[in-house]
Amino acid sequence: MSENRVEVDVADHVAVVTLNRPDKHNALDIAMFDAILDATSQLASAKGVRVVVLHGEGPSFCSGLDVVGVMSAGRGLEGVVEPLRGEVPNRFQRAAYDWLTLPMPVLAVVHGNCFGAGLQIALAADIRFATRQARLSVMEIRWGLIPDMSITRTLPRLVGIDLAKELTYTGRVISGEDAHRLGLVTHLADEPLQAARELADVIAASSPDDEAWTAAPAQTLALEASSQLRLIGSPNQLAAVAAGINKQAPQFADPDY
Repeated sequence: MSENRVEVDVADHVAVVTLNRPDKHNALDIAMFDAILDATSQLASAKGVRVVVLHGEGPSFCSGLDVVGVMSAGRGLEGVVEPLRGEVPNRFQRAAYDWLTLPMPVLAVVHGNCFGAGLQIALAADIRFATRQARLSVMEIRWGLIPDMSITRTLPRLVGIDLAKELTYTGRVISGEDAHRLGLVTHLADEPLQAARELADVIAASSPDDEAWTAAPAQTLALEASSQLRLIGSPNQLAAVAAGINKQAPQFADPDY
């Protein structure tokens, strides 16, 4: 078993984040929670990273919470759900929600099992790639629990509230193909990691100036207007125009997050 529960490799403005507990289908124990939070903290202030690709080593993306492992740890469930200061109440939620709040796009690669907590992490990505044979489920109901890793901020933005409730109430397992049809998955691919990396390269070669998409209407509309005014005539915007006119690869400067 690897000592590094999560690995972060950065090259050419792309950070590839690997959940690295393959013998347990990347199930989340206390050490995995800690490693995920370390990774998102590192990426939140990383200079030069324009896109993140998140995937799981081994047979699955993430099979969910390692209930036995967490319960047998000294801190137990209480140690993970203990209150935190700030916007996000506990560590469970941060392990998913932090991906949603990163300043760069996050692409999740789903294969094998993507259950419970694992699905909530994938839902927090901006774009999801999956195999047709992947298995996805909001599975917490089977443990007598509710999905509490920021799912209220992710699932309803992808599907209607009725379908979000059905998936949560039943815990039914759906295929990657069905997930794509329902809107949980953006793209299907036989080699989803390769497809995600190809898109990451395209994004990394584009202007890195971007802002969040989710907020109240008054905030997002104001953000559109203010961001556009800030970008017009900026070095990166001028570089994009010059590259388009001259049919050359643009040279962008990374923003200060």
